[in-house]
Amino acid sequence: MRKRRRIEIAFVLIIILIAYIVLFTDVGQPYKIGALILYGSIIFITIYSLMLENRSPQHTLLWMYVLLFFPVAGYLFYLFSGQLYLKGYLFKSKRRRDREEWKRMIIGEETPDISFLNDNQRNFAWYVNESALTPMTTASKATILKNGQQTFQAIKEELLRAERYIHMEYYIFRSDRLGKEIIDILMMKAKEGVEVLFTYDAAGSMTMSPKNVRRMEEAGIQVKIFSPLKYGFFNQKFNFRNHRKIVVIDGKVGFVGGLNVGVEYLGEDERIGFWRDTHMMLQGEAVYTLHTIFLLDWEYVSGEDVLELYREEKKYPVNEDVVDGAIQVVASGPDTQPGIMGDLYFAMIASAQHSIWIATPYFVPDESIRTALRVAAAKGVEVRILVPEINDGFLTQYASRSYFSELLRYGVEIYSYKKGFLHQKLIIIDGNLATIGTANLDMRSFHLNFEVNVFLLETSSIRELVAHFEEDMRESEKISPVQYYKRGFVERSKESFARLFSGVL
Repeated sequence: MRKRRRIEIAFVLIIILIAYIVLFTDVGQPYKIGALILYGSIIFITIYSLMLENRSPQHTLLWMYVLLFFPVAGYLFYLFSGQLYLKGYLFKSKRRRDREEWKRMIIGEETPDISFLNDNQRNFAWYVNESALTPMTTASKATILKNGQQTFQAIKEELLRAERYIHMEYYIFRSDRLGKEIIDILMMKAKEGVEVLFTYDAAGSMTMSPKNVRRMEEAGIQVKIFSPLKYGFFNQKFNFRNHRKIVVIDGKVGFVGGLNVGVEYLGEDERIGFWRDTHMMLQGEAVYTLHTIFLLDWEYVSGEDVLELYREEKKYPVNEDVVDGAIQVVASGPDTQPGIMGDLYFAMIASAQHSIWIATPYFVPDESIRTALRVAAAKGVEVRILVPEINDGFLTQYASRSYFSELLRYGVEIYSYKKGFLHQKLIIIDGNLATIGTANLDMRSFHLNFEVNVFLLETSSIRELVAHFEEDMRESEKISPVQYYKRGFVERSKESFARLFSGVL
C-alpha cells in the first residue's frame, strides 16, 4: 500500500505539472503533445488498475467516465474519493483491537430473556448480536429528547451531577455561546477533581477555538483531536470522520443522537432557522456499551490503554419497574465490520410487515436499501420517508432528490419537512422496532464515518418517537408523483450531476 501511495502522489505531481505546461507556458507544440501523451498514459494505467479491482460494472464505468471526461480534476477526484473503499488498512489495528474487546464482552454476558419480543423482533435481535457483537440489554432505559432545548438542558444537568468522570466526544463542537457554557461546566468539574476526557473531530470542529482548548487543558481537562487533517491528506484519512456524539457520566448516564454542540442546534442561527432533531438519554446497562465505544476511540486518539482502568467497572441496571423492552447500542465505521450499519438498516426494512417510517436529512440509499423499500411498498407495507425541504448543501439536496422518482413509482410516500431543517436520523418499523443515532441514510454513514446508533425493541420510548413523527408529518407536505415528474430539465440535470457524488455524500 505504501508503494501504491507513493506512485499515486507521483502521478498527482506529474498531472499538475502537465496542466501547468499545457495551459500556462509557451513551450513548443511537441512538448505539449508529449505532456498530453504522458497524461493519457497515466489515465490508461489508472483505468486498467480500476478494472483489475473487479468492482461492480456500474461503479467501474462511472469512474471510467469521470477519468475520461473530466481532465485533471477527474483524476484528483477519483484518487481522493473513488478509492475510499480500499482504505480499510488505515484503521486495521483499531478494528482488530475493538473486535477483540467486543468478543470479550459477549463471552462474559448472560443472554437476556427476549421471549416477550415477536418473531420478527427476535430474528432482528439475533442478527444484530451476530453481526455487531455488542450485547443486548433488557435492564436499561431510553429517554427521548426532542430538539436542542430538551437535549442540552438534560446534558448540562447531568454534567453538574458528575462525581467521578465525564467522557465526551463530538463531531461538531463550536466555540459559541452554547459551546462555552458546556466548556465552563467541564472546567468547573475538572477543578473539583472529576476526570474529564474530551475528544472532537478535526474536520467537523474546524472552528473550535485554540484559546478554549488551552483553557480546558489548563483546567485539567484532557483534550484530543480525532484524525488531524494535516496528517491525512495523501493517505485519505481525512475522508474518514468521527461522526459520533457521545457523553458518558459516571457510567450511569449516557447521551447519544443527532445533535452536535452549537447554537444552530438550538434554532438560534437565523440563516438555518428552526432545527428539528432527536437525541437520547440512556440509563442502565446500555451505558456500559456506549462507554466502551468512547474508550476504544479514546485509546485510538491518545495511545493510552485506558480500557483496562474501566474493564471491571460496575454496570448500573435500572430498577425493574422502569424496564421495558430491549436496547442495543451499535458502533459502525472503519473500526467495525464493513457496511454494518447499512446492513442493519436493510434488515430492519426487510423485516417490516405493516409500516416503515424514515426521517433523515441526507437520503442517499444504496441499491440494497432502495430495493428493500421498493419491495416493501409493492407488498402493501406503508413506506413513508421524511426529508427536509431545503438541505444544507447543493449536492446533498439534489442527490437525495435523484432517488425520489424510482421510489414514488412503487408507491413510497415522500414528505418534505417545511418548518425548518430536519436533522434527526430515525427509522421506525411496525411501531415496535426503531433506531436513533448518528448514522444518516447515506453512503458516507454506511462506509466512511465512525457512527453509533441505539436500536430499540418494544420499548415505551418508541411510542414517543411515533408521536413525534406524526407531529413532524403535520409540518410536512407530501410530494405528488405527478408534480415531481413534471419538474424541469434544469432540476433533472442538477439531480443527475449531484448523484455522481453519491459515493462520498
